[in-house]
Amino acid sequence: MNKYLFTAICLIIPAIATTLGSSFVYFFKNKSSNGKIEQIFNGFAAGVMLAASIFGLIIPSMEAEITYMPSIVVTILGFLLGIGLILLIDHLIPHIHASQGEEEGIKTEKISKANKMFLAVTIHNVPEGLSVGVALGVALASLNNNGGDLLTVMGSALMISLGISIQNIPEGAAIALPLKETTNSSTKAFLYGTFSGIVEPLAGIIGLFLAYYIEFLMPWALALAGGCMFYVIIEDLIPSAMKNSSNHIGLLSFVAGFILMMILEATLG
Repeated sequence: MNKYLFTAICLIIPAIATTLGSSFVYFFKNKSSNGKIEQIFNGFAAGVMLAASIFGLIIPSMEAEITYMPSIVVTILGFLLGIGLILLIDHLIPHIHASQGEEEGIKTEKISKANKMFLAVTIHNVPEGLSVGVALGVALASLNNNGGDLLTVMGSALMISLGISIQNIPEGAAIALPLKETTNSSTKAFLYGTFSGIVEPLAGIIGLFLAYYIEFLMPWALALAGGCMFYVIIEDLIPSAMKNSSNHIGLLSFVAGFILMMILEATLG
């Protein structure tokens, strides 16, 4: 397969997966009957994203060859920059987390509740797209400089893309189901969920260019993307998965997602 076609597929499948997950609004009657399902979705997504960020982003950043300072320092600084970036966005952009119902960012009445819920998801989709793009940029640079088998060299990027795509299916459902209740329309909820996924390939293109064309930024970009993903996991996904900790459904789903990503890392990474 052509490396550019391979890259395009890796960039676009997470958005397709979000669309597929959003279509679940047509199969569930109301949100109230899906509390456990949302726990499963969010727990699984958290496990997948945590494994992807560790194996596909943070460890490669630590292993990068850097001459101007220890790689661990670059990784820590890049990781903190990623945390700080999403933290800043969280404090500036008006949004509502559907699972928590709490409004964050600058308070305004000019944006509807549905749009604020849409913005919350879109904000958190940026790190996912960025992660895929950075991994692809690193892989393409290595392939062009050192050659090698396409799948072997780009396996790690494919692993991240597949992992995020897998978790985007339940995440798309977790987005669309509360919006169905808010908008009173399955179609509107589906469209909101679908459009929230479009930001991922756009962020992916930015990450790809940063990692591919500005080589010294590669370990920084990997760590930054990892930090962004950690923020989303801790701030949104885990609290949603553990909303009712007595049933342990969120915890078990988290473990399942993490193990799945370890398997993908062992076979593709």
